[in-house]
Amino acid sequence: MKTVTTAAFLHLCLCATAAVSDSDSTETPLVAAPGDIATLPCYTAGNVTPNLTTWLKDGQEVARGDASSPSLTAAGQRLVVTEDGSLRIRSVARGDEGSYLCSSTLPGNNIFHARVPLQVASGPENVSASIGPATALANGTLIVFRGSSVSFNCSGSSYPSQQLTWAFRGAASSNESLASTSGPWLDFRMEHVQPSAQGVYSCRAHNPVSGQAVNKSSQLLVYYVPDRHPECMWAPAADPSHVQFNCSWFGAYPAATLRWGQDQGDQGAHWDGTVYASDSTESLSVTLNRSMLADGQTLRCMAQHLALAPGPGKSCSFTLKYPYPEGEPLVSALEETSVTLTCSEAVSLPPANTTWRKGLQQEAIVPGSKYVLSVEGAVLKLKILNISKDDEGVYFCRSENPLAVRELEVYLTVKTSSPYTGAILGVFIAALIVGSAAVVAKTLYSNRHRICLGNNFVQVGEDRGDVLSLVDSDDEQIFQDTVPQLPPLTNGHQITLVQIHRIPSTDHEDAETADTSAQQQGTGLTDEPVDLVTF
Repeated sequence: MKTVTTAAFLHLCLCATAAVSDSDSTETPLVAAPGDIATLPCYTAGNVTPNLTTWLKDGQEVARGDASSPSLTAAGQRLVVTEDGSLRIRSVARGDEGSYLCSSTLPGNNIFHARVPLQVASGPENVSASIGPATALANGTLIVFRGSSVSFNCSGSSYPSQQLTWAFRGAASSNESLASTSGPWLDFRMEHVQPSAQGVYSCRAHNPVSGQAVNKSSQLLVYYVPDRHPECMWAPAADPSHVQFNCSWFGAYPAATLRWGQDQGDQGAHWDGTVYASDSTESLSVTLNRSMLADGQTLRCMAQHLALAPGPGKSCSFTLKYPYPEGEPLVSALEETSVTLTCSEAVSLPPANTTWRKGLQQEAIVPGSKYVLSVEGAVLKLKILNISKDDEGVYFCRSENPLAVRELEVYLTVKTSSPYTGAILGVFIAALIVGSAAVVAKTLYSNRHRICLGNNFVQVGEDRGDVLSLVDSDDEQIFQDTVPQLPPLTNGHQITLVQIHRIPSTDHEDAETADTSAQQQGTGLTDEPVDLVTF
C-alpha cells in the first residue's frame, strides 16, 4: 500500500513538473556580435536559485551548473552557467548561433524548461560610398557637369550578408530608391547627367539579422553653363561724359564670375592688368568716365566658370570709336526759298548723340515754323523754311559720345534774288545765239570754194602748197602739144587732163598777190587764196 502511495505521489509530482515545464516554457531570441559576451537567461519567473541547470544546443549538452557543486563549472571555460542558471558565452563566435535549451531544477524538485535562440550578427562595417568622376569642394560637396557620365559605388562588410540600397532625395523626389542588392557591394552608372539629377545620394547598408543600418550620404551638384556668350550692352548716364557698360550671362549654375577689363589680346585672353569690376553674379555693371576711355580701346567682359572647357572662354566686348559727323561744309540758297542741311554719323561707339546748332555760340535749334528736324537712319536733317539774310551764317552738326565731342561746320550763304534776272538771262541767251550764227556764216563763206568744187577738190585744197590754174578755152591749142589727151569718147568730145603745179612758197605768195589784185579789180572778191590748176 505504501509503495502504491509513493508511486502515486511520484506520479503526481511528475505530472505537476510536466505541467510547470509546459506552461513556463519560453523562447527569447538573442543577438550577439562576434567577440561579445552573451548571456542566455533560463528561469526568470522570480528570485529563485535553481539547484541544477543544464544547457543543450541542438540536442547536445554544452554546459551544466550546480549551485551546491561549483566545481562542475570549470574556470576558464568559454561557456559558463551562472548561479541563476543563465548561460554566459565569452567571446561569441560565428559558430555559436543556434537554438539553446535550458533545463533548471527549482527547489521543490520543480523543473523549468526554456528555449533561447542565439543569432550571431556583425556589421554593417566599413561602409563606403563613392561618386565619380567628381570634384570635391572644401565642405565635401561633389560637383559633376551636365552631360557627363557618373558612377555610383557602395560597399561594406556584414555578417550575415547585408542589404545595400542607393537612394536619391532631390527637388522633385523625397526618397527614391535607385538600386538595391544583397551583397558586399553595389554599383550603378548614370549617363548624360542633367540638372534634375542634383540632390543628396545615400548608400544604406542594412543587416537584416541585427537590424543595424549605416547610411553614407553625399550632396551632388550639377554645374552647367549656356552655350551662348555673355551679352554686352551700354546705357547712357546722366552725365554725357560717363557711360555704363552692362554684362549679363543668364542660365549658368552656379552664377559665373564676370569680369570687366581692358583687353590687350586678340582673343581676349590677355589683360593689361586693368580690371574695372569683378563679381560672381549673372549681371555685372561698370560706369566709366571720359578720362578712362580712348579711341580704339577694347573693353571686354569675360565669364569664368568651372563648367567651361579650356580655351578662350566665353566673353563679349566693345571697341570704342570717336564720333565723326559728315556732310557738305558749304551750302548756298536764295532768299524766300527752303534749304535742307544734312549730317550723318554712324561710326561712333557708343553711338553719339547728334544735334544741330546755330551760330558761333552754338545755340540750340528748336523745331517750329522756321526749322524742321528729321532723322533717317544715321542721317540728321535740318530744313530751314523761308530763308532770309538773317539765316546766313555757320551751323554746327554736333556729335557727342562718352569718348569725345566732334563737330561739322556748315556755312550757309543766302543770295538775293533780282526782278531783272529773267530779262538779263534772256538777253544773254539771244546774244549767244546771234554770235554763234555769225561765226557759222563767216566760216561757210570762207570755205565757199571748197563746198562748190565738190569732194574731189576739197582734198586738193587742203594742201596750201598747190596752185590751181584756170586756162581759157581759146588758149587750149598752146597746151595740146604738151598735155596728153585722153582717148576720145563715143560722143566725140575729148577730156583734157588737169595738172596741178606746186609753186614754191615765195612764188606762190607773189602769184597769189598778183591774182588777188586782179580779182579784186575785176570781180570785187575778198583776199582769199586761189589754187591754180593747169589744163
